[in-house]
Amino acid sequence: MATTESAPLPLSAPAPDFSLPDVVSGGSVSLESFAGKKALLVVFASPHCPFVQHVKGELARMGRDYGPQGVGVVMISANDAVQYPGDGPDGLKAFAQEQGFTFPVLYDESQATARAYTAVCTPDTFIFDDARRLVYRGRFDETRPNSGSSATGAELRAALDAVLAGTPVPTDQKASIGCGIKWKPGNAPAYVSG
Repeated sequence: MATTESAPLPLSAPAPDFSLPDVVSGGSVSLESFAGKKALLVVFASPHCPFVQHVKGELARMGRDYGPQGVGVVMISANDAVQYPGDGPDGLKAFAQEQGFTFPVLYDESQATARAYTAVCTPDTFIFDDARRLVYRGRFDETRPNSGSSATGAELRAALDAVLAGTPVPTDQKASIGCGIKWKPGNAPAYVSG
């Protein structure tokens, strides 16, 4: 299984704006939709990726655990649905409903939002504080598919807990690792190596 590590959006960078369709509700969700939230977790993901399959249950739990605490959670898929039809709106909707996600699942057809966030892999995770400044850009946790260990979301949970407690998030963060985003032909951004 090929893996791709994420490229850094610098810590303290402002959250890039977006306005994308929610594959379940059919409505539009934007960065402004999360106004008033104490933190925002943005997860770039795709249903077919083994790394996402590994963390999907824990991601659903995190939505249920942190939503009531004032954390906004959103999943975005930017994969080229021509190459990977299951990563298009219909496949994403089925995935969201199967997992019981309590947060919006969005489709970034133009891939502009993924580029703005410098996302490169799935899952690629970002946590922004209440001022929408980046405080965490890193891996979901230390577990991997087929490792015999279940996903815990330990590193994401620690970062979210710090934001909620008003304490600094450690800056020693390990890069996300997962399946590379499936860019449309000629659309791969310059920050993607290889």
